[in-house]
Amino acid sequence: MGKSIKSKILISAAVAGLTLAGCASTTQPSANTSSTSVSTASTNTASSTQYLVQNVGDRVFFQTDQSNLDGSARATLRNQAEWLAQNASVSLIIEGHADERGTRDYNLALGARRANAVRDYLISEGVNGSRLQTISYGKERPVSLCSEEACWSKNRRSVVTIR
Repeated sequence: MGKSIKSKILISAAVAGLTLAGCASTTQPSANTSSTSVSTASTNTASSTQYLVQNVGDRVFFQTDQSNLDGSARATLRNQAEWLAQNASVSLIIEGHADERGTRDYNLALGARRANAVRDYLISEGVNGSRLQTISYGKERPVSLCSEEACWSKNRRSVVTIR
């Protein structure tokens, strides 16, 4: 290769490198970045699903074949009741879930008992029952798939979602 071709290749590589380096760093945030921040902030308002999940708690867990609420579950539900009192326009769907063991019918009934236990507790904490709807999914919507206690314990739950 001649000197002039090598020089041209070297200069082209240097220009390409400088161009890429210039594109990689900006000194001011673009308009898109600031609007993204605004939209993210607005979706995390006190009445949003994201706020419920991150700051209040959207789920409680149960022991095998049980629908009674332990102390941890009651604490989460008290937080939900307080949050609902501050967000009077919000209504919830309470989902009942079960692990994979047992028949479909048994797990649907167990999921319903779990959802109703949550509903009854929220009502006892002052939440108007007309704001609460229950549904049972039984074992149909697991969050963890494996045949051992580590997964089963994650699937024995009740989850609230904003309707």
